[in-house]
Amino acid sequence: MKILVVNAGSSSLKYQLFDMETGEVLAKGLCERIGIDGKITHKRPGKEDYSKETELKDHKAAIELVLSLLTDPELGVVASADEIGAVGHRFAHGGEIRQSSILDDEKLAYLESIVEINPLHGPPAISGFKGCKAVMPDVVHVGVFDTSYYSSMEEKAFIYPLPYELYEKHKIRRYGFHGTSHRFVCAEACKLIGNKDAKIITCHLGNGSSITATVNGKAVDTSMGFTPNDGVPMGTRCGAIDPTVVPYIMKKEGLTPAEVEKLLNSKSGLLGVSGVSSDCRDIDAAAEAGNRRAALTNEILTHNIKKIIGSYVAEMNGVDALVFTAGIGENNKTLRQNVCRDMSYLGIKIDEEINMNGPRGEILEITAPGASVRTFVIPTNEEYMIALDTLALATK
Repeated sequence: MKILVVNAGSSSLKYQLFDMETGEVLAKGLCERIGIDGKITHKRPGKEDYSKETELKDHKAAIELVLSLLTDPELGVVASADEIGAVGHRFAHGGEIRQSSILDDEKLAYLESIVEINPLHGPPAISGFKGCKAVMPDVVHVGVFDTSYYSSMEEKAFIYPLPYELYEKHKIRRYGFHGTSHRFVCAEACKLIGNKDAKIITCHLGNGSSITATVNGKAVDTSMGFTPNDGVPMGTRCGAIDPTVVPYIMKKEGLTPAEVEKLLNSKSGLLGVSGVSSDCRDIDAAAEAGNRRAALTNEILTHNIKKIIGSYVAEMNGVDALVFTAGIGENNKTLRQNVCRDMSYLGIKIDEEINMNGPRGEILEITAPGASVRTFVIPTNEEYMIALDTLALATK
């Protein structure tokens, strides 16, 4: 079966077409500036990329263009859209939906009902689904929810110590995010160490970052919470802070709830501390040039990642493997080195030469000889995980 995977943003739509018999990516691309002026970039392995600026008034128009390219005699990879057996949709937030599901009217109504707690990612994902459904009404559409990986967490891990009725009334709880990525790299780590029941800590570090603890293939804790603004400092997000800081800032700076939310989500984190950039590469360059705040930013990030890793080792009573993934996790060698330094008492020690000189873009083991915990760099592949879930539901 051929499966189309769609990841819709507010003004974008990423896509990949998989041949599930071989696992091959037949084509992938990106629609940008939807609702503004529009651009599509279409890629096929071994062939020249195609790019064109064109009007894309909404997500329906974007998916119509995607299908026209996938079936184009020169640029396409299938003879007809009828060859696409199912569509998998990425949803960052599924609320309390516990597993990947076929998207029907009931599921859609629930996803629309939780937009209030998911205002950033919810509306575009719903628009993307509706656009695809309008263009491809006769195929199975599956929702794969980043939050569903954390449905295995116990109440002690997801209930906040607030009045319990706030959870009952408003579902204020730890949801966790990046679950599809954590699920993929955790499964890969279990294969590498030959133990499907292993205790794994996965560090998805990018512009948004989260750390997850998994035992026996089930998530037991994660650093992101009610929103993706909890846990470690991120590109522009503050991560975990004393909650009373929020009303204090509002009073001192005269900010509205919307303004303080923007400050915490868009002006804080690595950008806020460094004053340089939200990008680790820019911060590293500034630190090397002697910028004290840039150097401090790196120290704060390392400090917070180490704290969470240590807490999860305590929570799981040990750890078998530590995994780095996503943009920063896969590419920032210095950060990995600094995080793993002085962790030998937990059994974590890396070979710094392999870490600094090993290849990028592929699985890399950086464990030092004698270390009891195996440490890996594993490129994430959320789209393939979405395709696998979609295949399983579409062929039931």
